[in-house]
Amino acid sequence: MHSALPDVSTVSPLSKTPSLYVVATPMGNLQDISLRGLAVLKSVAAVACEDTRHSQRLLEAFGIKTKLVALHEHNEQVAVGQVIKMLEAGQHVALITDAGTPAVSDPGARAVARVQDAGFPVVPVPGACAAIAALSASGLADGHFHFHGFLPVKSAARKAMLETLRSVPGTLVFYEAPHRIGETLDDLAATLEPVREIVVAREITKMFEQIVRMPIAEAPAWLAADPNRSRGEFVLLVSAAPPTEGLSPETERVLGLLLAELPVKQAAKLAAAITGASKNDLYERALALKAAAE
Repeated sequence: MHSALPDVSTVSPLSKTPSLYVVATPMGNLQDISLRGLAVLKSVAAVACEDTRHSQRLLEAFGIKTKLVALHEHNEQVAVGQVIKMLEAGQHVALITDAGTPAVSDPGARAVARVQDAGFPVVPVPGACAAIAALSASGLADGHFHFHGFLPVKSAARKAMLETLRSVPGTLVFYEAPHRIGETLDDLAATLEPVREIVVAREITKMFEQIVRMPIAEAPAWLAADPNRSRGEFVLLVSAAPPTEGLSPETERVLGLLLAELPVKQAAKLAAAITGASKNDLYERALALKAAAE
């Protein structure tokens, strides 16, 4: 016989040990905040946040009056010292960012590490995450995924990074900003195999949410067809690498990494020594990868 679930209205959301609570917040739809997240934000002594003005509006929407402390990428090391002092004084602290889950392509990871190093528990309070939300609605069934986050800003570095990722045996997940989305889609289409599919997910959970799946080669034209499609924050999901003849995915990965740093002949020779694959096959593949990146 199962025991009855506790009445959440009478149970404290906080542990007896002073802890840092990493709380996911809505990306656009306020209803995506969890009941536990609200309870924690109401109960802690302070909320460390990326932007106090933005977070103040979130707390006010739910009638929460907890003190806010700024903790962002420019002051993270200093601000976490203040957080640790509060924990040492026996207080609980919550950590949030402007939207979604902290420390996932957002500030927070260094603060979490410092708090752990100081001997205090870090407690995740799960909720909204753009990458997971996009994956759930993508229709891609690769079985695995590789979350990369933001690609390099410059095209040459972006293409080189894509070469190292092209043989990953799973869906590739990227974040991108509106002012770079066109260039990134161009480089994805130019670098990766045309048989792959891409899912463009923008403005997830917001009024103009759009999730579209198409062959990767069609993505640049799709974006250019309507200027509104370049607006908002993007998650890009690219289907897994197609099966390759001759070279294993791991051999492809090794070759791609070496090719990003070495000339073709040297990269092929070293890849052959590492993987045991044919040097001639690797050289031919390296030439093809180099040509595709130019």
